[in-house]
Amino acid sequence: MKVFISVDIEGCAGITHWDEAEKKHADYPEFREQMTREAVAAIEGAMIAGATEILVKDAHSSGRNLIASMLPADVRLVRAWAGHPLCMVQELDESFDAVMMIGYHSAAGSEASSLAHTLSHDAAEIRINGRRASEFFIHALASSMLGVPTVFVSGDQGLMQEIEEINPHVGRCAVKEGRGQSTVSMTPAAATKAIREGAAQALKGDLRQSLLHVPDHVIVEIVYSNPVLAARHQWYPGMVHVGDRAVRFETGQYFDVLRMLNYVT
Repeated sequence: MKVFISVDIEGCAGITHWDEAEKKHADYPEFREQMTREAVAAIEGAMIAGATEILVKDAHSSGRNLIASMLPADVRLVRAWAGHPLCMVQELDESFDAVMMIGYHSAAGSEASSLAHTLSHDAAEIRINGRRASEFFIHALASSMLGVPTVFVSGDQGLMQEIEEINPHVGRCAVKEGRGQSTVSMTPAAATKAIREGAAQALKGDLRQSLLHVPDHVIVEIVYSNPVLAARHQWYPGMVHVGDRAVRFETGQYFDVLRMLNYVT
């Protein structure tokens, strides 16, 4: 069994403030280590379930956060960014059996997390066919486009509620809950235990039930925090400026969406 694991930081246990996610800040090392521990827990769970090949994508900010020396010897690690439209699932292809997403978080526009955002801080909200889009939704559609189900996700409770609405067959583990600018969180030890067990369980049964329906007609609406960005990005091919701070993109191919988001977020 071949498994792809994408790892972010804002949905990891305990992390609450942007200082804790920024490499230059003194608070960062603690949560970089927890990000790595949660990745290791998912790897261990996948191995318990029979995974024989695992590729891990460091998918936060610089893409250079996971402490490589803490990872098991028999996994491979993708660091930094190639600029590919698959973005947080870069190097995923049809040969994989499953995707897991660790440390993921609520979407831009959500109040469920103090660290809610989608791809960057530029977008106040992104909607795909009317649904508010998280990084989970964008990349689970990308994996489903390739025929690979996203079978397990860990992160904040707001994201878990979104996944329940989108596809309840996707395994999930809420390690914390946002309360305004605060969080109520599992301890690091409890979170890694829950992720390990959840990852192992998620690889049992019919994995294809976790595939998302990839629409053959896609409308993406982006509202920016800064009106200058809407004025600029209206010139992306196929983009239309539809109002203050807002643009709209329409296509019949989901890969076009991924390519567009790579340039305008």
